[in-house]
Amino acid sequence: AVGLARNGASVCLLGRDQPRLRSMARSASHTSPKVRIYRADLSSQQDLSRVILQLQQDIPRLHILIHAAGEIVVGDIISSPVRSFDLQYRINLRAPYVLTRGLLPQLTICQGQIVFINSSMGLQTKANISQYAATKHGLKALADTLRHEVNAEEVRVLSVFAGQTASAMQEKLYRQAMRPYDPKSLIQPEDIASMVIGALALPRTAEVTDIHIRPLKK
Repeated sequence: AVGLARNGASVCLLGRDQPRLRSMARSASHTSPKVRIYRADLSSQQDLSRVILQLQQDIPRLHILIHAAGEIVVGDIISSPVRSFDLQYRINLRAPYVLTRGLLPQLTICQGQIVFINSSMGLQTKANISQYAATKHGLKALADTLRHEVNAEEVRVLSVFAGQTASAMQEKLYRQAMRPYDPKSLIQPEDIASMVIGALALPRTAEVTDIHIRPLKK
């Protein structure tokens, strides 16, 4: 959001945490005076319907849609509750589907671009992460199918498969695994932002479909 604002974009921020939205809006507004915030819990269909209607009214022409929200619960298949699977499905997969579906007409008008911030787990998996990996595999399928459907309208679709990134989510996972957390050894959020913005700025004669990014220090 900050990177796009620095490049002159008007930015709409969507999330459930109002104080964090306001803090991010202040950061982005240093470079772009056009920053809007929309509070919504992406696991709630009622909130999704409301915010889609608001965006349809406020932003008749939408150039970029970036899906970056995510939820993760770690555990083996036998012990992980189904309710945690349902939550991850609603946030990681269903919400991007519903938001894309609702906002696609505004994107098509502008020959816009859609970005799915996925995970390395969207391509491969490991023990104790079945629920999360399943939603991320589904997100890849959604992006790939969408690309086939909208490329004819000159809408571009990008998936970013990120490895371990310095974030609150990653810190929680390290803590749960009782491992020392060193954010400097992981991908920085600014690294991913730089890659995404570069792909978005690519001339319209080409499309980046997939970006794979992982920490340099393994």
